[in-house]
Amino acid sequence: MANDSPIALVTGAGSGIGRAVSHALLDAGYCLVLAGRRLEPLQETMTLAGVGSDRALCVPTDVGKPAPVRDLFAATESSFGRLDLLFNNAGSFTPGIPMEELSYEQWQQTVDVNLTGPFLCAQQAIRMMKAQSPQGGRIINNGSISAHAPRPMSAPYTSTKHAITGLTKSISLDCRNFNIACGQIDIGNAATPMTEAMPKGVPQANGERLPEPVMDVEHVAQAVLHMAALPLDTNVQFMTIMATRMPYIGRG
Repeated sequence: MANDSPIALVTGAGSGIGRAVSHALLDAGYCLVLAGRRLEPLQETMTLAGVGSDRALCVPTDVGKPAPVRDLFAATESSFGRLDLLFNNAGSFTPGIPMEELSYEQWQQTVDVNLTGPFLCAQQAIRMMKAQSPQGGRIINNGSISAHAPRPMSAPYTSTKHAITGLTKSISLDCRNFNIACGQIDIGNAATPMTEAMPKGVPQANGERLPEPVMDVEHVAQAVLHMAALPLDTNVQFMTIMATRMPYIGRG
């Protein structure tokens, strides 16, 4: 595919924040590589955006494994020739149970998706961005409010999100001389299928279950788009965007 549009790659593009950001990037004129575990949700994201294969490429990928990630970026280079933006968005949660009851497999799955995946994708993106002409690009990592404070019974997720902050700082430091900018967006309760329970009540630090506010996921998409649109000599290294008001629920 030959195209003068900027090229972006979004992981976890089949639903939620990844889908919303994918649509915002496509609306802004990007060509897009959509990555996720299953092909069907990726194709649905592409169909809902109303774009064809000249603008978007769906690549089923397990981001926690090196070989599929190498294949993902090889397909990106083969199809579009360069990469201007990587949005490391794919994420995984463990059940909300006491830490001592979590299995090793549950821990490892979360680490693979939330931390190893962004590392592997950033590694391949940096290689592409260093080698391409003009050199450079931008990496945006999806952090979380959990990068600042944990939720009850969320040790694997919280640990990985704290680690993402270190990864963001390291990429930003190590790649600045190659015109590669790296930032992180920490999101608090965007309205997606993953947060449907929050307005009804979720566990709090004091042991109670209380409702939490949620916000339109489109606000997150526009925030990512703002970060992406900056020139490479300017960077939002950390942005926090969060819901602040409960939705009105009428009495019936």
